[in-house]
Amino acid sequence: MSVPEIRLVGLDLDGTVFTNDKRITPRTLAAIQKAIAKGVIVIPATGRPLSGLPEAFARMPGVEYALTSNGAAVWHLPARRKLVDLPLSAAHTLAAYALLEAFDCMPDVYWDGRAHTSPERLARLEEFAPPEMVEYVRSTRTAVPNLAHYIRENGIRAEKVTAFFKTPAQRVEAMEAAGQLPFLVPTSSIPNNIELNEAGVHKGVGLVKLAETLGFSAENVMACGDGGNDVEMLRAVGLGVAMGNAPDEVKRAARDVTDTNERDGVAKALEKWLNLV
Repeated sequence: MSVPEIRLVGLDLDGTVFTNDKRITPRTLAAIQKAIAKGVIVIPATGRPLSGLPEAFARMPGVEYALTSNGAAVWHLPARRKLVDLPLSAAHTLAAYALLEAFDCMPDVYWDGRAHTSPERLARLEEFAPPEMVEYVRSTRTAVPNLAHYIRENGIRAEKVTAFFKTPAQRVEAMEAAGQLPFLVPTSSIPNNIELNEAGVHKGVGLVKLAETLGFSAENVMACGDGGNDVEMLRAVGLGVAMGNAPDEVKRAARDVTDTNERDGVAKALEKWLNLV
């Protein structure tokens, strides 16, 4: 398989760059650093908000851009400036939050690079979030009393609205309900969550827009991912690489499949396709 010169690499974080216990292995870290030294632009491409970017990646020398909120916001990190801004409308933000709030779940609303939730749901965090994510979620959420009222009164246009669910049945029900609303695109990055973006917005859109801003095409872009919210990104770029731990849906969207996140899959993909030594 031949591919054009890779100029930009977008890497999903959870389940891709990170091991299951949220570490970047030495081999993966070294491969990212070698790619940057070779002149390739490497960025996190995540569903997380800007405030949730891990310092181990975001502060790595040479990492200047970050795709967050599933492509709704792409940031120039040194200036903390948005290069791509594709939020939900104010009306769609309210509708998405109302849909999720009707369930016994923990909804979050992302805007201005931060995640916001109600204090009542945040107090029940351990009921909803996976154990390995509790500390991360608690450290990156801002509690806002009367969140729906605040959204309405301030005309908030969310980057993304998301939720953790306690039961698979409720998650499936919420996913089906969201799928009935043509202005939303529902995806998922882990088994018990739902992520809602404006229709037509996904990681692939944000990554390609960044590439165009930097002066090259989608064919010069490589991406690695493992989740449902990575599918469109893997399809949109010149070289989409699925992780070995990804479900079949994700693997079918990719041009290549690497090893798992527990076995240096990102490092192996970068070494293979960027000819790193």
